[in-house]
Amino acid sequence: MTVIGHAATISAGEWITASGEWVNDRTHGQQFKARFMRTSAPTSVEGIEKYLGSGMIRGIGPVYAKKLVKAFGEKVFDVIEAEPGRLREVTGIGAVRAKRITDAWAEQKVVREIMVFLHSNGVGTARAVRIYKTYGSDAVQVMTENPYRLARDIRGIGFKTADAIAMKLGIEKTAMIRIRAGISYALTEAMDEGHCGLPTEELVRLAVDLLEVPKELVQTALDLELAEGNVIADRVGETPCVFLAALYRAERVIAERLLRLTNGTLPWSWIDPDKALPWIEQKTGLTLAASQVVAIRLALLSKVLIITGGPGVGKTTIVNSILRILAAKGVNLLLCAPTGRAAKRMTEATGFEAKTIHRLLETDPKGGGFNRDSDNPLDCDLLVVDETSMVDVMLMQALVRAIPDEAALLIVGDIDQLPSVGPGQILADVIASGAVPVVRLTEVFRQAAQSRIITTAHRINQGAMPGLSKPEGDSDFYFVQADHPETAVPRIIELVKTRIPQRFGLDPIRDIQVLCPMNRGGVGARSLNIELQAALNSAGERKVERFGWTFAPGDKVMQIENDYDKEVYNGDIGYVDDVDPEAAELTTSFDGRAVTYGFGELDTLVPAYAATIHKSQGSEYPAVVIPVLHSTLRDVAAEPALHRRYSRQAAGRAGGPIEGGRHRRQERVGAEALVETGRVAF
Repeated sequence: MTVIGHAATISAGEWITASGEWVNDRTHGQQFKARFMRTSAPTSVEGIEKYLGSGMIRGIGPVYAKKLVKAFGEKVFDVIEAEPGRLREVTGIGAVRAKRITDAWAEQKVVREIMVFLHSNGVGTARAVRIYKTYGSDAVQVMTENPYRLARDIRGIGFKTADAIAMKLGIEKTAMIRIRAGISYALTEAMDEGHCGLPTEELVRLAVDLLEVPKELVQTALDLELAEGNVIADRVGETPCVFLAALYRAERVIAERLLRLTNGTLPWSWIDPDKALPWIEQKTGLTLAASQVVAIRLALLSKVLIITGGPGVGKTTIVNSILRILAAKGVNLLLCAPTGRAAKRMTEATGFEAKTIHRLLETDPKGGGFNRDSDNPLDCDLLVVDETSMVDVMLMQALVRAIPDEAALLIVGDIDQLPSVGPGQILADVIASGAVPVVRLTEVFRQAAQSRIITTAHRINQGAMPGLSKPEGDSDFYFVQADHPETAVPRIIELVKTRIPQRFGLDPIRDIQVLCPMNRGGVGARSLNIELQAALNSAGERKVERFGWTFAPGDKVMQIENDYDKEVYNGDIGYVDDVDPEAAELTTSFDGRAVTYGFGELDTLVPAYAATIHKSQGSEYPAVVIPVLHSTLRDVAAEPALHRRYSRQAAGRAGGPIEGGRHRRQERVGAEALVETGRVAF
């Protein structure tokens, strides 16, 4: 029979106890829809062998499962738990493998206890592994004392799930612990939509609707949160607002540090632009345009400078010229970008080594922070930050704290790109503040103007309809008509699998990237990943299915959260090298560096044949396919995350409140960002 439900893991050989109801699915027929599922270890020799060989326990695959059952029969579980030393009686199991097996068994036992606890409190168990990874053996105690910590501490567990546990544990609807958690939840939801805070009236209204309690209780809880400093009240313009304390402090640090840097002394001695400019033109063989000359002159005289503009306006030429002039004068340079792909592109474009911001700041895997800060600043005279539109408030705070007072800062980015995934819109806010000199580049140079991608991007920025007619001869921009997802999906697969590779000699997996405005929908990233994976890299026997995805050698994958231990970060693209059922491990290459995941850690990886626009920022691909259907445009227009972002200006008066206004930014679909990412777009 077919059972539909959620469980952290289910392995061959296990017994499943499920409660729920029978349903008749129109496509698949009769199924049992389980509200709760409980697994228990098998008791027969055959079941035990299947269970041990399923990859449930790291260090045991089908081969060692057979050996263990042959050696210990039905008592194998008792041996692993009570007499682990006897495991070494089995040929091929040494001290290291024996320890791995016993550690994995102990972990599974704790996970099962957490599952039982969750079951008894009315919650499904799909997130049990993540809960265990966060709290370890204290998981049950933490959840019992304050279940609302789950929503705060664990990705993927929201307030409503934590609230359901709390209700089961007998916490009253009007309990202050619940209402205070609800206020933080409302602000966190706003943060996920890009806001750094909310107007007080809106926050109270949201909390009342969410918690279904009187306004007076919400106000009391808000006063308590303010008194303890968990949230901070301030004004944006004339509007009273409330901010999460960490975000509020981060914005103040950014403003104060930028002002301090701006008002400092240049770290290099006087450079005569009238001599430097002819020198760089001779070295590069380029004749600089008037706007580029102005930008370079200003950069040589400025402690902090922003260079902004769309594609094809010469940002890279200006940055290259500045770097070469300063390097010739012995200036100590550091370059960085938010993602590995953006840093790699920066290195290729400038000839100077660029690092990700995380690597530059030297991530601390244990604490989750950075080793480089105000006490241990970066060693540089000039720091260059590219793709700054992608940098959110918390990362920018860490970066500016690590810049030494005597250093200069060059910020490069395109304010027409989508704002950062995280809260705030740093680049736009700093420019709007007027506290930092800005070079705005608008002239599209002749060579760039020959690209239909670049001209299309600028037309969209100007509010004009791009030319969608069939090009005469070769082009880098094509429009393919598809009115419905039903016709668009097979057309996209044909483009990626056949037409583009044949026409341009590109690899369909490594060279072609599908970019979607959204995750959901028939032409969203989730759905297209399933379709493209099946078409381009159908899995053989050496595969693993976890967390709703199948992974096999050759798959293109993306990391979806920062992992400081593995040194892989949100948005990094890799390729699966191997899947090892014996060791229950998957190996992936990120820029030529092998990274190993246990099967239980695969919730941080997703297929990356298709990705959202936000995830692609800072990247460049030989070919890009973008589905933009009417249904997608309607969904994007309805997304609150794209409509307004409350934040305080990122620069203002030192020592006092940061001047700012309530920002309302209506985002376009982001086609300008889309088209810039690749040299060939469809």
